[in-house]
Amino acid sequence: MVEGTINGFPFRAALEPDGKGSHSLRVNKTMRDGAGTDADAVAVEIARAGEEPEMRVPADLRKALSAAPRAQAGWEDVTPLARRDWVFSILTAKQPETRQRRIDKACDMLATGKRRLCCFPGIKWMMRENEKSCGMWLPLPSSQDRLIPMSKKKKTA
Repeated sequence: MVEGTINGFPFRAALEPDGKGSHSLRVNKTMRDGAGTDADAVAVEIARAGEEPEMRVPADLRKALSAAPRAQAGWEDVTPLARRDWVFSILTAKQPETRQRRIDKACDMLATGKRRLCCFPGIKWMMRENEKSCGMWLPLPSSQDRLIPMSKKKKTA
């Protein structure tokens, strides 16, 4: 988690891996509007935030975890960011059967010591199919470059 400002507009967000050994910041509509992105350049200040926020666990996942003590222990042992990925994977299922399969698989994986969910289907949905509602993925500037010309920003996937 990071917090900072874009043109003085405060935000708190999670950085996402870009698949190239770095991370990207998703800048949603609220952040763009608050920052006044019609300017030629924006000033970005960013710093690591304190604790990761906890995500609300869906009732069906909570029930499945409580029925599987080893999976529950695994759940409690992973980071809030890892729990967010597990929850998001389950929430992005379109069919009840798919959702239940993902819950069962999550419980099995957690019970056997798997800590992170890698490359879950939801990330593709979030980045491509719902790009307009989820915001844009932008590469973070280097620490030396605080001003980013708007003409040089480009979407990454």
